[in-house]
Amino acid sequence: MLELNLPPYTPKIKKNDKLYIWDQIRSKYVALTPEEWVRQHFINYLITEKQYPPSLIANETQISLNTQRKRCDSVIYDNKLNPLVIVEYKSPDVKITQEVFDQIARYNIVLRVKYLIISNGMEHYCCCIDYDNLSFEYLSEIPLYTALENSL
Repeated sequence: MLELNLPPYTPKIKKNDKLYIWDQIRSKYVALTPEEWVRQHFINYLITEKQYPPSLIANETQISLNTQRKRCDSVIYDNKLNPLVIVEYKSPDVKITQEVFDQIARYNIVLRVKYLIISNGMEHYCCCIDYDNLSFEYLSEIPLYTALENSL
Protein backbone atom coordinates (compact mmCIF):
# COMPACT_ATOMS: atom_id res chain seq x y z
CA MET A 1 0.00 0.00 0.00
CA LEU A 2 0.94 3.63 -0.46
CA GLU A 3 3.11 5.47 2.05
CA LEU A 4 1.04 8.24 3.63
CA ASN A 5 1.82 11.68 5.00
CA LEU A 6 1.44 10.34 8.54
CA PRO A 7 3.91 8.91 11.08
CA PRO A 8 5.15 5.37 10.32
CA TYR A 9 2.86 2.62 11.51
CA THR A 10 2.93 -1.14 11.00
CA PRO A 11 -0.65 -2.41 11.03
CA LYS A 12 -1.65 -6.05 11.46
CA ILE A 13 -2.60 -7.44 8.06
CA LYS A 14 -3.99 -10.86 7.26
CA LYS A 15 -4.89 -12.54 4.01
CA ASN A 16 -7.74 -14.93 3.37
CA ASP A 17 -9.50 -14.57 0.03
CA LYS A 18 -8.45 -10.87 0.19
CA LEU A 19 -6.45 -8.60 2.48
CA TYR A 20 -7.73 -7.45 5.87
CA ILE A 21 -6.40 -4.87 8.33
CA TRP A 22 -6.87 -4.88 12.10
CA ASP A 23 -9.12 -2.08 13.37
CA GLN A 24 -8.13 -1.49 16.99
CA ILE A 25 -11.26 0.59 17.62
CA ARG A 26 -13.72 -2.06 16.40
CA SER A 27 -11.44 -4.91 17.61
CA LYS A 28 -11.74 -6.85 14.38
CA TYR A 29 -10.21 -7.30 10.97
CA VAL A 30 -11.87 -5.29 8.20
CA ALA A 31 -11.40 -5.35 4.44
CA LEU A 32 -8.24 -3.49 3.45
CA THR A 33 -9.32 -0.78 1.03
CA PRO A 34 -7.35 2.39 0.27
CA GLU A 35 -9.75 4.39 2.47
CA GLU A 36 -9.38 1.88 5.31
CA TRP A 37 -5.59 2.13 4.97
CA VAL A 38 -5.93 5.88 5.57
CA ARG A 39 -8.37 5.40 8.48
CA GLN A 40 -6.13 2.98 10.37
CA HIS A 41 -3.05 5.13 9.90
CA PHE A 42 -4.93 8.27 10.92
CA ILE A 43 -6.47 6.62 14.00
CA ASN A 44 -3.01 5.44 15.02
CA TYR A 45 -1.74 9.02 14.58
CA LEU A 46 -4.57 10.43 16.72
CA ILE A 47 -3.90 7.92 19.49
CA THR A 48 -0.09 7.88 19.52
CA GLU A 49 0.76 11.45 18.52
CA LYS A 50 -2.28 13.48 19.62
CA GLN A 51 -3.28 11.47 22.73
CA TYR A 52 -6.86 10.78 21.66
CA PRO A 53 -8.27 8.09 24.00
CA PRO A 54 -9.16 4.98 21.96
CA SER A 55 -12.21 4.43 24.17
CA LEU A 56 -13.66 7.77 22.96
CA ILE A 57 -13.29 6.98 19.25
CA ALA A 58 -15.97 5.19 17.22
CA ASN A 59 -15.60 4.02 13.63
CA GLU A 60 -18.52 3.77 11.19
CA THR A 61 -20.97 5.63 13.42
CA GLN A 62 -24.49 5.44 11.99
CA ILE A 63 -26.64 8.56 11.87
CA SER A 64 -30.06 9.37 10.39
CA LEU A 65 -30.10 12.31 8.01
CA ASN A 66 -33.39 13.26 6.36
CA THR A 67 -34.73 9.72 6.78
CA GLN A 68 -31.56 8.27 5.23
CA ARG A 69 -29.02 6.24 7.15
CA LYS A 70 -25.47 7.47 6.77
CA ARG A 71 -22.19 6.47 8.37
CA CYS A 72 -19.58 8.84 9.72
CA ASP A 73 -16.12 7.37 9.19
CA SER A 74 -15.03 8.23 12.75
CA VAL A 75 -16.57 10.19 15.59
CA ILE A 76 -14.55 11.27 18.59
CA TYR A 77 -16.36 11.97 21.85
CA ASP A 78 -15.61 14.11 24.88
CA ASN A 79 -15.40 12.63 28.38
CA LYS A 80 -19.17 13.02 28.78
CA LEU A 81 -19.69 11.01 25.56
CA ASN A 82 -20.92 14.00 23.56
CA PRO A 83 -19.76 14.02 19.94
CA LEU A 84 -16.79 16.37 19.60
CA VAL A 85 -15.15 15.60 16.23
CA ILE A 86 -16.23 14.02 12.95
CA VAL A 87 -13.44 12.59 10.80
CA GLU A 88 -13.97 11.81 7.12
CA TYR A 89 -11.41 9.69 5.27
CA LYS A 90 -10.85 9.40 1.56
CA SER A 91 -8.57 7.22 -0.49
CA PRO A 92 -5.17 8.84 -1.18
CA ASP A 93 -6.08 9.23 -4.85
CA VAL A 94 -9.26 11.20 -4.03
CA LYS A 95 -8.79 14.96 -4.07
CA ILE A 96 -10.25 16.81 -1.13
CA THR A 97 -12.82 19.07 -2.74
CA GLN A 98 -15.78 21.19 -1.72
CA GLU A 99 -17.94 18.09 -2.24
CA VAL A 100 -16.02 16.29 0.54
CA PHE A 101 -16.50 19.27 2.86
CA ASP A 102 -20.20 19.34 1.97
CA GLN A 103 -20.47 15.65 2.90
CA ILE A 104 -18.99 16.10 6.37
CA ALA A 105 -21.03 19.30 6.88
CA ARG A 106 -24.23 17.32 6.17
CA TYR A 107 -23.23 14.78 8.83
CA ASN A 108 -22.66 17.64 11.21
CA ILE A 109 -26.26 18.81 10.82
CA VAL A 110 -27.08 15.79 12.98
CA LEU A 111 -24.11 15.69 15.39
CA ARG A 112 -23.25 19.42 15.78
CA VAL A 113 -19.63 18.79 16.71
CA LYS A 114 -17.10 21.53 17.30
CA TYR A 115 -14.38 20.07 15.02
CA LEU A 116 -14.36 18.56 11.53
CA ILE A 117 -11.34 16.69 10.17
CA ILE A 118 -10.82 15.44 6.63
CA SER A 119 -7.88 13.34 5.46
CA ASN A 120 -6.91 11.39 2.37
CA GLY A 121 -3.70 10.33 4.06
CA MET A 122 -1.70 12.89 2.12
CA GLU A 123 -3.55 16.08 3.07
CA HIS A 124 -5.28 16.75 6.36
CA TYR A 125 -7.70 19.54 7.17
CA CYS A 126 -9.21 20.48 10.51
CA CYS A 127 -11.68 23.25 11.18
CA CYS A 128 -13.23 24.52 14.36
CA ILE A 129 -16.86 25.64 14.26
CA ASP A 130 -18.08 28.63 16.23
CA TYR A 131 -21.85 28.20 16.44
CA ASP A 132 -22.35 31.46 18.37
CA ASN A 133 -20.85 33.58 15.59
CA LEU A 134 -21.87 31.25 12.74
CA SER A 135 -18.28 30.95 11.55
CA PHE A 136 -15.45 28.48 11.27
CA GLU A 137 -11.68 28.57 11.30
CA TYR A 138 -9.20 26.22 9.65
CA LEU A 139 -6.52 25.15 12.08
CA SER A 140 -2.87 24.84 11.06
CA GLU A 141 -2.63 21.35 12.59
CA ILE A 142 -4.70 18.63 14.20
CA PRO A 143 -5.03 19.62 17.89
CA LEU A 144 -4.06 17.46 20.83
CA TYR A 145 -7.08 15.85 22.48
CA THR A 146 -6.54 17.93 25.64
CA ALA A 147 -6.76 21.11 23.54
CA LEU A 148 -10.12 19.97 22.18
CA GLU A 149 -11.51 19.35 25.62
CA ASN A 150 -10.13 22.65 26.96
CA SER A 151 -11.92 24.53 24.17
CA LEU A 152 -15.37 23.41 25.35
